[in-house]
Amino acid sequence: MTASRFTDHLGRPIIAVTGMGVITSLGQGLTDNWNALTSGVSGIHTIKRFPTEGLSTRISGTVDFISLPAANAVERSFAFARETTIEALAQAGLSGDFEGPLFLAAPPVEPEWSDRFALADRAPPSSHEGDAYDRFLAAMREKPDPAFFEAAQFGSISERLADRFGTRGLPVTLSTACASGATAIQLGVEAIRQGRTDKALTVATDGSVSAESLIRFSLLSALSTQNDPPEKASKPFSKERDGFVIAEGAATLVLESLESATARGARVLGIMKGCGEKADHFHRTRSSPDGAPAIATIRAALADAGLGEEGIGYINAHGTSTPENDKMEYGAMSAVFGSRLATIPVSSNKSMIGHTLTAAGAVEAVFSLQTMLTGTLPPTINYNNPDPAIVLDVVPNRKRDAQVGAVLSNSFGFGGQNASLVMALEPV
Repeated sequence: MTASRFTDHLGRPIIAVTGMGVITSLGQGLTDNWNALTSGVSGIHTIKRFPTEGLSTRISGTVDFISLPAANAVERSFAFARETTIEALAQAGLSGDFEGPLFLAAPPVEPEWSDRFALADRAPPSSHEGDAYDRFLAAMREKPDPAFFEAAQFGSISERLADRFGTRGLPVTLSTACASGATAIQLGVEAIRQGRTDKALTVATDGSVSAESLIRFSLLSALSTQNDPPEKASKPFSKERDGFVIAEGAATLVLESLESATARGARVLGIMKGCGEKADHFHRTRSSPDGAPAIATIRAALADAGLGEEGIGYINAHGTSTPENDKMEYGAMSAVFGSRLATIPVSSNKSMIGHTLTAAGAVEAVFSLQTMLTGTLPPTINYNNPDPAIVLDVVPNRKRDAQVGAVLSNSFGFGGQNASLVMALEPV
């Protein structure tokens, strides 16, 4: 470190964002996504990828416009991540091998039903007396299937990305539920702060929507069943919200020390000022009703950023549209910001793109940075019947012009995984 203007309030390297890429159900690339998001367009639609007869939820924010060699969660997740990384590196002005670490948030990988059935069907007759696991092993020994094997390996996506983009060292793959994307960013931030690297590639992707995933989340009563019309189903903070809409997407952020970015003349899109992460042991899927872990997460992010609550001009809410989560998040924000919360715009991108699960934290970090860069607050659509117990300025239904210097983005996930990010336009 050669100058104090490159260090933060704790003497650590300031982290710059120099490249971003994004894919959601709204489209491919930052331009198309931002135009649709700020126009209040919804990407939620009736599912066409697989049969939904008999399912209580038949809608999703699937990404169906990218050509894939094989239709499974690994191939979809890899393809989304590859495309957003190409976009982010181009915006950052980086070519050739990246030569920095890769931190990837990826969904828990399981073979899809059709692949499992096909594998069982070709199991040798001698294995039919054993349990399903024994039969699967026998089938793989009888006739190895590299594609199936790769589809069942948690680290295969990051390894392919590392080969494609020339990252350095062993790529890190993580899955912390709905906080995964933010956690990947936090790992990149910490790697640079600790002096391990000058730059890091942080990627989050999720292409895991399937009949099985819909059934599993439906059994938790987590999904909206308001199927018609699909674009009206996700309604964060509204009185008639009944669950989230599962979706797909990906985002990549190129992180660099401000000193490194300045030295090579890169355009700095924003500053990753603070990260907060706290665990919630209350329940495997439910958040603590008093919101204490979420409150601690937000406060930790603000402290890490060196900001008081008065420094935040906009909040990109987790805002899933589930009855319980929206109430908990409102309580947590109220505890931190007090009466000032009523004057802070708080909107949920999930009203338009759905919940991209593993990718959500990174997708919404990209949109948070874009909010500051463009001076435009994206709306919360479908906000026609406010919940009287949740008093927020949700930027209802239409975008708003506003200059914002710092943004808080929340990600509160299953399994007690909570993460918040603070981003700003300027280092100070």
